[in-house]
Amino acid sequence: MTQIGSALRLSHITKRFGSLVANDDISLELGHGEVLALLGENGAGKSTLVSILFGHYVADAGSIEVFGKALPAGDPKAALAAGVGMVHQHFALADNLSVLDNVLLGTEPLWQLFSRRRAARAKLVDTAQRFGLGVNPDAAVGSLSVGERQRVEILKALYRGARILILDEPTAVLTPQESESLFATLAQLVAQGLSIIFISHKLDEVLRVSHRVAVLRAGKLVSTRATHETSKAELAELMVGRTVSLPQRERGPDAAAHGDVVLRLERASVVQGGRHLLGALDLEVHAGEIVGIAGVSGNGQLALAQLLCGTLAASAGKVSIKGESMRANPREWVARGVARIPEDRHAVGVVGDLAVWENAVSERLHLPAFSRFGFIRRKASRAFTRSLVERFDVRLSGIDVAARVLSGGNMQKLILGRALSVSQSDQTQAATPIFIIANQPTWGLDIGAVAYVHRCLLDAAAQGAAVLLISEDLDELFAIADRVAVMFKGRLGKALPTEQWTLSDIGLAMAGGAGEQHAA
Repeated sequence: MTQIGSALRLSHITKRFGSLVANDDISLELGHGEVLALLGENGAGKSTLVSILFGHYVADAGSIEVFGKALPAGDPKAALAAGVGMVHQHFALADNLSVLDNVLLGTEPLWQLFSRRRAARAKLVDTAQRFGLGVNPDAAVGSLSVGERQRVEILKALYRGARILILDEPTAVLTPQESESLFATLAQLVAQGLSIIFISHKLDEVLRVSHRVAVLRAGKLVSTRATHETSKAELAELMVGRTVSLPQRERGPDAAAHGDVVLRLERASVVQGGRHLLGALDLEVHAGEIVGIAGVSGNGQLALAQLLCGTLAASAGKVSIKGESMRANPREWVARGVARIPEDRHAVGVVGDLAVWENAVSERLHLPAFSRFGFIRRKASRAFTRSLVERFDVRLSGIDVAARVLSGGNMQKLILGRALSVSQSDQTQAATPIFIIANQPTWGLDIGAVAYVHRCLLDAAAQGAAVLLISEDLDELFAIADRVAVMFKGRLGKALPTEQWTLSDIGLAMAGGAGEQHAA
């Protein structure tokens, strides 16, 4: 690492939102040619700190220097001009435009009569070659792979003169092969003097690519460690304040001895607006079994999840639960004991403006125990919620607070509690669901919350629930799934025992190759 002075210095940054102290007197430095990993639980203050750096928020106290010069507060243009660039996890690209047009967007004045495309193309090609980011300037972004789109995002920042790059969960949507390509790119960027802030929940990646690691907890900077002097276990403990161990699926000689088929898909297809979202899927999930679905985001996983909770109808084929054919009627699915953990906890998992207790009972208001003649039985509903909050360790100030104020981890615990406490009778007691559709259940969660979610899913399977786990996190699938299948362009490969997959083969299958045919 070449470190001559500081590329970036944050001094005593403090930011409050009402009574909440999101950043509490944080001081950090980033050296020239350094990769600094930023770790922390959900709600630890990472996003707030980066938003202050990029000018989206104004700190209540403290200052920022970029290459020795003070950075004006609350001015994203000033941050860009100073050489700070950010690559978000969810790309901000126009699919119908070319790579060159995407890079040019926002770089030319509105009053300029014509675009200097020839000079821009030459500069883009030179930047791409210099940093090893090969991409065709004329290619439509919509035709690019996810990894190629990420290169375009990085090129956008470098084209604008970025010398400090902030990467937010950069491998979240990449195949293993694309992640390897990204790591090679980062090494090349650093070798040419760029400085990088690397935000990730994946500790293996953090240890691989960073020089130092800064850990935030509850808004405070609790530790800065040289990467070669720390470990996954230490970083996990620093993040959550306690020892964390991730549960693993036990795969002994009797691992395949699961129960009867709970979910069966037979040539199930979904066509919507002339688009084939799902094509002739065949799948069985047994009682007590966790089947994982791998794939790059956007290959039909959302449509599959919607199909399996009754919000999307099959255009052809058959979907059945315990031999009973199911229609696109969410109430019927819930009544059959099907639980859902949706991908977007904010937009779909909860109604943010409703109280926690109202969200907790929202999927069982059809039961007489919770409503009568159209009126909610508040006493029973609130008692059920208190039990759920205690059982699933949802940390909040009271069950009357709006669900939107919960941290990501606590919101997910509320959704988990609701999903795993189904009832098929008139009683308020919790019961294990017969089938759980978990779509990206640990997305954006810290390692402590991930361990909790995994333990809940494993416990539910141990009690006889059939679990379908859709995840872009291959570590998650390898840790707790009994079998794994890969989705690509709406089609589903064969579900193979997890131990028969290699990381390389599953990555090939995710990219549309024949990985499943070569599973070890």
